[in-house]
Formats: sequence, structure tokens, C-alpha cells
Amino acid sequence: MIRRPQGGARPVPPWGLALGSMFSVQLGSALSMPLIAAVGPAGTAWLRFSVGALIFLAVTRPPLRAIRARDLPTLLALGVTTGLETTAFLAAIQRIPLGTAVAVEFLGPLTVAAVRSHSTRALAWPAIAAGGVVLVTEPWRGDVSPAGLGFAVLAAVGWAIYILLTQRVGDRFTGIAGLSLTTPVAAATAAVAGIPQAAGHLTPGILAAAAGLAILLPVLPFALEMLALRQMTPAAFGTLMALEPGFGVLIGLLVLHQSPAPVQLGGLLLVILAGGAAQRGGRRITTAGRDRLIPPRCRSVPVPTGDQPAGPFSSTTVADRD
Repeated sequence: MIRRPQGGARPVPPWGLALGSMFSVQLGSALSMPLIAAVGPAGTAWLRFSVGALIFLAVTRPPLRAIRARDLPTLLALGVTTGLETTAFLAAIQRIPLGTAVAVEFLGPLTVAAVRSHSTRALAWPAIAAGGVVLVTEPWRGDVSPAGLGFAVLAAVGWAIYILLTQRVGDRFTGIAGLSLTTPVAAATAAVAGIPQAAGHLTPGILAAAAGLAILLPVLPFALEMLALRQMTPAAFGTLMALEPGFGVLIGLLVLHQSPAPVQLGGLLLVILAGGAAQRGGRRITTAGRDRLIPPRCRSVPVPTGDQPAGPFSSTTVADRD
């Protein structure tokens, strides 16, 4: 018999947690715009990652003793990739609409999903999504920023590399333990360009805004996604995550007042459908169990593997599971 919480309140369904995570990610991106204007894209990434790293380090102790020599290159590469990819994405939304940037960036994980499906037919999904991106960007109008699209493409490449690296790290470090290792590296990477951009502009208000944005991205999405994964299969979660470009357009409309044209909405629908279809065939099966291909959108989150449910602050490793 399942006991209901007092007061008759029903628990939030897992799909609601997943949608809440996507909403938090895109809201965090939209609300970053004033901070980007004040301290630049790299400065914003540096501040967000720095505060996020402090939060994760306050919650858990990094599993430094579990790190092996062969883990270091992957951990460092994942942190560096996370810092560069996030900086590129923030530079993109500084120049092009949020929904457009998310749609372009989504080509990265979508392509990885199609390639990993081991089906030649699945390669059609990135092509369909690319056609959707053409409709979203409307290059024939001539008013799209080439630099913005370039940064979005770099973010897509970075997200694809991130997926490959986070799977390797996730096989050794999961949950907040992985975050406590990779987020400081991401902060240090963003600091290279971020500190010069932010120099002379740091005020108590800027620091408070950065702290709030760090809660929206990555802390809150991480917790929501891990809770959702306790009740959803990886394939179902990954398919649901294909809605993220739609959230980008929705938040862009509500918060940034970026109104898409009908043809752009049609292109967005193609990207979402292609993403969901590619994810259905793109899962990897490992000796430890299953994991979803498209990892959490909150960045530098090693994906949980195995059939055991992962809590929001899990630090299970392969050795622990064995």
C-alpha cells in the first residue's frame, strides 16, 4: 500500500520533474542576458560556474582518493569542454534569439544519438533537424548574425564532445561527486577570458545575480533530473529532453519578447521530432546497465549508469556497484 503525503498532496510526476529541469535551464539562460551585458559571456560563465562549484563543494567532498591516473585526462577534458561550450552558447544568445541558439546547439547531441544507433536510416534525423534549423534561422532574410550562428555551432560541437566525455566519466563518477570534480575545472577554463571581461564590473548586485543564476543552472536542474531518472527509463527521459528547443522558444518569447515567425515554428517542430526519434534508437547498453544518451542539460553532470536508481546526491562509482 502506498502512503500519500499528509494533506493529500500528490508527488510530482517524473515527467513534471524533467519539464521543470528544462524550464530552469532555459530560464537561467534568458535571465543571464543582463549579466552577459555587464560582464560578457565568458564573465557570466565564470561567475556561474564559480558559484556552482562552491555549492557542490559545500554539499559533498570531492572523491579525490578515487581518482586514478587514467581518469585525469578525461576529467580535465570534460571540465574544459564544459567551460568552453557554455561560454560559446552564452556568446550565441547574446547575438541571436534563445530558441534559435538552442535549436542549432541541439544538432550536436542529436547527431551523436543518430550515429550511436548503428542504423543508416537514423542518419536521416540529423539531416531533417538541419533542415529545421535552416527554417529557424531563415538565412535568406539576411538579418541573422553570422557570429551568433558560429558560436551556436561551436556550442553544438562542444555538446557532442561533452556527451562522449561524460559517458566515460559517468562510468567512474556519478551524481554530485562528478560535479564536484568537473565544475571547478569548467570555472577555471571560463576564467581565462571571463576575469578580463568581468574586471572592473563586479559589484554586490552582479555577484548576487550570479549566485541566483547558479541555482537555476546547474544546481536545480541537476537535482530535478536525478529525481526524474529514479522513476523514468533513460530512453523515455532522453525522448522528453527533445522538447528543450521548444522551451528555448517559449522562454525567449515570455522573458525576452523574441517572437518567432510561423516558418520558424515549423522548423522548430522538425528539430524536436528529429531529436525524439533519434533518441529512441540511440541508447548505449553497458555491462553496468543502461544510461541515457543525451545527458543532463545542466552541464558537467556525469550520467548515472546501472539499473539502480540514482538519488540527487548520489556518488556511486563502478567499484561501488560491483
